[in-house]
Amino acid sequence: MTEELAETGSPDGASIQVGVCDLNGVTRGKRIPGNQGDKALSGAMRMPLSVSCLDIWGRDIDGCAMIFDDGDGDGVCQPIRNSALEASWLGPNVGLVPVWMFTEGGAPSPIDPRQALAAVLERFAARGLTPVVATELEFYLAPLSGRADFTSEGVLSLHQLNQIAPLLDDIYAACSAHGIPADAAISECGAGQFEINLLHRDDALVAGDDALFFKSIVKGCARTHDYVANFMAKPEGTAPGNGLHVHFSLLDRKGRNVFDDGTDLGSDMLRAAVAGVVAAMAESTLIFAPHFNSYRRLRPNSHAPTAITWGYENRTAAVRIPGGSPKARRIEHRVAGADANPYLVLAAVLGAALHGIEQGLVPPDPVDGNSYASAASKLPSDWGAAISAFEDGDILADVFPVQLRDVFVQAKRQEQARFLDNVTGFERATYAELL
Repeated sequence: MTEELAETGSPDGASIQVGVCDLNGVTRGKRIPGNQGDKALSGAMRMPLSVSCLDIWGRDIDGCAMIFDDGDGDGVCQPIRNSALEASWLGPNVGLVPVWMFTEGGAPSPIDPRQALAAVLERFAARGLTPVVATELEFYLAPLSGRADFTSEGVLSLHQLNQIAPLLDDIYAACSAHGIPADAAISECGAGQFEINLLHRDDALVAGDDALFFKSIVKGCARTHDYVANFMAKPEGTAPGNGLHVHFSLLDRKGRNVFDDGTDLGSDMLRAAVAGVVAAMAESTLIFAPHFNSYRRLRPNSHAPTAITWGYENRTAAVRIPGGSPKARRIEHRVAGADANPYLVLAAVLGAALHGIEQGLVPPDPVDGNSYASAASKLPSDWGAAISAFEDGDILADVFPVQLRDVFVQAKRQEQARFLDNVTGFERATYAELL
């Protein structure tokens, strides 16, 4: 679609959206006529560099140096694909050109989350290592009509999948059209909760793109079928939360999986990578659980981890080493919610793993049985504690640019303050007459 629009003009009503992923994982940008597609695809578009560092409501961050100290200058929008995504759910002849941000001089924007992941991957490449990454995303579907289509929990329920078969067909068709490797779909623990896996990529940047585009596709296709797709970490207080699980292994220059030593235990490098992600987990929690709602998911016995643990074939642990053939030996990181920014999640996970490898770290003993009952240290249990742990952490200081770390903390404190300013109706109903 877009290559034709760029070269031959556009039909009436055609348009292109040019979007950059901000720190919260929200796509922000501009809408241009379809006949300007060549401008978007050639890197001639410009937007303020600060578009990456807005709060969840789209407001400027108070005290942000990128805005107030540097004059809020423009950056250059470089496309991350050579053609646009066809966003058919937004209307006929609508395309999306995803971009990432560079400074006027051509340097990567220090607050662009995709750039942060790219920098981590450059460090792996310097060591002759290539991360191979896959993601699993959970979401809820609710009918726009308000009627309760899904009235019971149905783990691996084919009946629930059959209820949404036309929607699933459209999601798979859209993913196929844009090279997004959507794999198995299952119904999850909650009523109306589903999960679709994305296959492994040997380019983690593309894996991050896949996760971001996949969410847009699911939400857009859901609306065309009169559903709302919800990727909040905890849409309902008593229902299971939505996770973003990350699977990864590492290939050396000869294409060999360095986590494979021919045994079920995995190699020393696997354990060093595990040690790194475990060591960084507390300070990384803000990346994995970036919002007020995120901490409703991280509760004991909720199918979401709360203890800083790892184990073999143990889904109660924060980090799981799946079984199967040693050739496919990999690490599954289970902490992030579906509400997290996939680029920042991958940068934090892979950056921490690289820290463990570079430092030759040794992990604690793997946990057997119920990790919720483990004596291991716990993840920060609330937003404020997670913000402080991220701000004070040492490991992620070597993963993310200082500008990104500073503005992310500023954004989260600004968001936290607004939530604290708003008293809920439930609080009033509980306390007003009694106290």
